[in-house]
Amino acid sequence: MPIKQYKCLSCGGALVFDSGARKMSCRHCDSEFELADVEDYQSELEAHPEEGLCWSARSREIEAWENGGLGELESGSCPSCGAELVGGQNAIAMVCPFCGNAQIVKSRISGLLKPDCVIPFRLDKAAAAGALESFCQGKRLLPDGFREKPARDMSSVYVPFWLFDARARGHLRFRATKTRSWSDAAYNYTKTDYYSVVRDGELSFEKIPVSACDKLSGGRVEAIEPFDYGDLKDFSPAFLSGHAAEKFDLSVDKCREAAGARIKESVERQFAGSVSGYSSVTTESSSVEVTDDKASYGLLPAWTLNVRHDGKTHFFMVNGQTGALAGILPVDRRKCWKYGILIFLISGAALSLGALALWRFLDIDFLPMAIAAWACALVVGLSVVGSWKGAMSRATGSAAACDYASPGSLSFREKKDRFLYSKVVKVRRQQQPSGGRRRR
Repeated sequence: MPIKQYKCLSCGGALVFDSGARKMSCRHCDSEFELADVEDYQSELEAHPEEGLCWSARSREIEAWENGGLGELESGSCPSCGAELVGGQNAIAMVCPFCGNAQIVKSRISGLLKPDCVIPFRLDKAAAAGALESFCQGKRLLPDGFREKPARDMSSVYVPFWLFDARARGHLRFRATKTRSWSDAAYNYTKTDYYSVVRDGELSFEKIPVSACDKLSGGRVEAIEPFDYGDLKDFSPAFLSGHAAEKFDLSVDKCREAAGARIKESVERQFAGSVSGYSSVTTESSSVEVTDDKASYGLLPAWTLNVRHDGKTHFFMVNGQTGALAGILPVDRRKCWKYGILIFLISGAALSLGALALWRFLDIDFLPMAIAAWACALVVGLSVVGSWKGAMSRATGSAAACDYASPGSLSFREKKDRFLYSKVVKVRRQQQPSGGRRRR
């Protein structure tokens, strides 16, 4: 497995891409270089490689070992310290665990495997850890001690994405209503007008990202979107220096299905947004056709962290450009019970006092009011704790791709709002009791 490393023009040490300075930085002599200068220097080194000794034949024992059950792994030597590096079949960049230098697998970023573009890291490890710390703040159900888990184990990785450009034509039919209410001495009236609304138009999208890495696919990656394509660069291996990276293991065709689903939902949202002035709008039918689609291959930045707590591993991912976070925090069940019972007792007592005050002025039994008060208190306790538990998770994002719609590309060929029919419902008004209230 051929390995590539960028050398410092000053001391010959390993270079990494500094996301803050936007330059290549040397950890040994603190020198900084422009990316173009490093690329030219690296080309000169590769044009005249160092001489070395190689074996023309290998022993059968070594060949049997390499071909026997290790199909999922590949290895190579670190050019800095000589340590053996072992990585998965999809790894295109690794960090040596002994000397800390970044290594790049050259054969996996060339030809058809070479990415078209990359978004460099904007956030460093401290900023990524800060995003996780901010997510933990205010979480009352978080187990004690979890926030003290070390964030130094956060790893930077370039996630492979297929980026889809497409144009979509949609034909949607909605059922819309307008309501109006009035009353007379005997009845309350509600009139509902029903309309058929048609929208037929087109919408274009640019670089809808779909994760091409099977283990990092699904809603978790969508939760750290959107990415800012203002930082998009033509791919250069120099950007990988100092970071891990993977190549795609999901085909374009498989990811195209996911992109199509995002496009369809986005078209439905955009078209529904053009229907206004109604009390309610529901979709009756939706037909979306995607044309002129093309895919490019890009690497987008993310920080990842696995935290082991109470026998379970909790995975977090932070957008290496924007700081958006995805993950699920652990929930302390004892705190759920403690806060739930506390809220139940406090709200139950407060509602019971309110029921007692009403009982003093109304001619009704107190027992049903007290039972209703404590039932409401139970609902309040469950609702509050449930909302707190919901806030512990940020694991899925919107499936729509509205953030990647081309500005000004929405156009309609047909916008039709047609009245269908009206329906009036009348309900007899309740008569107020003639007797006065009895004061206790």
